[in-house]
Amino acid sequence: MNLSLLGRTWRSNAFRLAIICLALAGWGSMLPIIYSQFGAAFREFVDSGLIPEAMTNFGGGDVFSLAGSIALGFVHPIAIILLSVFAVGFTTNAFAGERQRGTLEILLARPISRRRAYITILVSVLGFLAIALAAYLVGTTVSARVFNVIGEIDTSLLPLVWLNGLLLFGSFAAIALAASVTFDRLAPALGITLAILLVGYFFEILGSLWPDAEFLQPYSLFHYLQTRDILTGKADPFGFGLLATITVIAIVYALVVFPRRDIAAPS
Repeated sequence: MNLSLLGRTWRSNAFRLAIICLALAGWGSMLPIIYSQFGAAFREFVDSGLIPEAMTNFGGGDVFSLAGSIALGFVHPIAIILLSVFAVGFTTNAFAGERQRGTLEILLARPISRRRAYITILVSVLGFLAIALAAYLVGTTVSARVFNVIGEIDTSLLPLVWLNGLLLFGSFAAIALAASVTFDRLAPALGITLAILLVGYFFEILGSLWPDAEFLQPYSLFHYLQTRDILTGKADPFGFGLLATITVIAIVYALVVFPRRDIAAPS
């Protein structure tokens, strides 16, 4: 890892990270409020039969419990978009974007190896994601305490929720970096990463809302974000292991491929 590059990366992204953390903390605070104020009313509405029970499970989240509300916040498009700023946008641009602009050669001309550059960016993005996920959980916890519903969950399990989220978005970041070191242009690296994320998200949400499509869920990385199961003591360790394995495979791929690539002069 190169400390100079690490410091420059953090300085250039500090403001963006602060904005995303504030947005995630604000978003995280909304779900306990909705649950505490309207959860019982929503439950009565569903029990009346006007809405099928299957339609109330959105990617493993709901508004009928605090655990379900926290899970819903994690899989909502707002949270996905905010976290993808680093997990997808920053990572795909880190090498493919620099290569497209013709500035990657300037970085690699310095006494820093490709592997050290890659590891530095990887450590940076994992740090960004760790802080952003913590901001979401802090906002959720504070809100739940203010509205007196925090007692419905075991707060000692929140670090596992944080770890699960970090493994999920860390796997997307590792895949994005693997794509970034593979291509000379941003478009294919970004396209492949977004395709994996969006198709997986579609599979998970469709399978959670439509029983006939449930078989699609295991093919989505989002299926292994087990927020509600963790908070209710029903988490499956397999999901943690699978996300970690995918991350490691993507990292090993990048560490093997990037140093061996011929980087031609900018066209």
